[in-house]
Amino acid sequence: MSGFAMAQTYSIIIKGGHVIDPKNKIDGVMDVAIGDGKIALVAKDIDAKEGKKVIDAGGMYVTPGIIDLHTHVYYGTNIDQGLMNGPNSVAPDAFSFRAGVTTFVDAGSSGWRSFPDFKRQSIDNSQTRVLAFLNIVGEGMRGGSYEQTTKDMDAHKTASVARTYPKDIVGIKLAHYSGHNWAPTDSAAKAGRLADLPVMVDFGTSNPPLSIEELFMKHLRPGDIFTHAYAYFPETRETVVDENGKVKPFIFAAQKRGIIFDVGHGGGSFRWSQAIPAIQQGFIADAISSDLHTGSMNSAMKDMANLMSKFLCMGLSVQDVILRSTWNPAKIIKRPELGNLSVGTEADVAIFSISKGDFGFTDINGEKRNGSQKLVAELTIRAGKIVWDLNGISAP
Repeated sequence: MSGFAMAQTYSIIIKGGHVIDPKNKIDGVMDVAIGDGKIALVAKDIDAKEGKKVIDAGGMYVTPGIIDLHTHVYYGTNIDQGLMNGPNSVAPDAFSFRAGVTTFVDAGSSGWRSFPDFKRQSIDNSQTRVLAFLNIVGEGMRGGSYEQTTKDMDAHKTASVARTYPKDIVGIKLAHYSGHNWAPTDSAAKAGRLADLPVMVDFGTSNPPLSIEELFMKHLRPGDIFTHAYAYFPETRETVVDENGKVKPFIFAAQKRGIIFDVGHGGGSFRWSQAIPAIQQGFIADAISSDLHTGSMNSAMKDMANLMSKFLCMGLSVQDVILRSTWNPAKIIKRPELGNLSVGTEADVAIFSISKGDFGFTDINGEKRNGSQKLVAELTIRAGKIVWDLNGISAP
């Protein structure tokens, strides 16, 4: 294989960058060659003469394309439909590549009834790879009473649609239900079992709050996902960190059991008061995700590069941040062909620089934490094509 690779002419060679590829345990200065839209070679010193285009990535990080596990990209113009074919979702290509993201996973904007329209409108017409969690509610995230109607939470129809579109649908989603009622959770869990897909739960609101220990230990399976891990709504949703700043012991037990914890920052679901003590005590979310929509992109979240920088600010290494933004999400959605730079995989690549300085990061409550470094997406490659180049590093 190596002899064949060296004999071909590559479309792109990325030279001298610090490659971080958690799946393949690569963490050092390497070159990356791309040909025919695929990763062709990752090696110490690839002859620049073999490349039609050579990109100098010296002093930068070269990573797999970022996978944002929790977004809302079912954009439309129906003003009263929220995240489902409405104005609160965003057009995928407008907010992906500029942050190093090559794969968006839509988290339940569409349901079993509305998914075909979402596929036709957004998935099939985006350069960004768009995958989806299918909402247990038939309409999806249309808002209001639509998301509260338990009769529309049909496990069999949800599983049937998921099985019909296996290339696009990677999981089942429950979100925004308000009420002291386990039936919606159990409907989503049943659909997950029927379709053999993971379930992502946004635990909504309940007064009094439902027990998340019971959720993790009795209702969800290993591999199912609890999103908004660092949210703080103590009156309606149980937190992972108690009022004394201690991570509740059953949280560690749930993670050990295989429950997946997702950041899902969003416009209202990330607080320093939860995230900082949790990380300091060793509870780190498995996936860093944005919960991208119009309410988060212009507030504390901004974009994935800024969100990843927040975790650097809280003490994670660049390697940890990349792991939770590439290979971990790929494993969570059972797409091992994504989130890595293995030879033969589709060439989704991000190049980041790190700016040094005095930066401010805020949570959804407006509280500020200062940091000294920020990830900047310099260049993004999707399926072997350059789709974002901030400073022209690929230009002649």
